[in-house]
Amino acid sequence: MSDSTPRPTDAELEILKVLWERGPSTVREIQEILNGVRPTGYTTVLKFLQIMTEKGLVDRDASQRTHVYRTRRSEEQTQSQLVRELLGRAFGGSAAKLVMQALSTRKATAGELAEIRRMLDELEGGDAT
Repeated sequence: MSDSTPRPTDAELEILKVLWERGPSTVREIQEILNGVRPTGYTTVLKFLQIMTEKGLVDRDASQRTHVYRTRRSEEQTQSQLVRELLGRAFGGSAAKLVMQALSTRKATAGELAEIRRMLDELEGGDAT
């Protein structure tokens, strides 16, 4: 993801999460899912999607009567951008400080720790099996 791509707001991230899980969706479909979490109006979702389209976060397919929205970037690309920004702003560029803070904030599951070990081994070029 280009660093020039605007960072999504919290509300925009909620919409992006719906699109990543469902794939291309209409305003109504997105609104119904968000409304299941907390009351969210159709026009509110529509306005956010219009802003997100202008920002380059989503694309709108207007070829049908009901417009369909899709993300322009994958979940991984967006997460990578957000982590890069947080890493620079809050941790002075130190990945170790970021990881240590994340692990001290919430206890990792055994599966998460195993995945972290696997990734570290992979980064070091080793094989932990």
